[in-house]
Amino acid sequence: MRANRLYHLIVSREGHEPAFLSDPSRTDRIEVVSVDDGEVILYWDVSPKQASKLLKLLRADLAGLDADEFFDKWLDADAEESE
Repeated sequence: MRANRLYHLIVSREGHEPAFLSDPSRTDRIEVVSVDDGEVILYWDVSPKQASKLLKLLRADLAGLDADEFFDKWLDADAEESE
């Protein structure tokens, strides 16, 4: 089953400005949530510019990968970001 059927993206921005006009200290939050139980499975606090890039990659993978492949790929990416 495709990942976009099992997972949902939630984006929370600290402002309304687009990324290129945003305050450098602004932090955006991206969450990948399981549709079945509503649990957050992946979570990032990133700058607005990083959020824009990350969202494009996440959306493409949600549409193109199976759920297990998506989870395995991004779980490793989440661990690398926190190091």
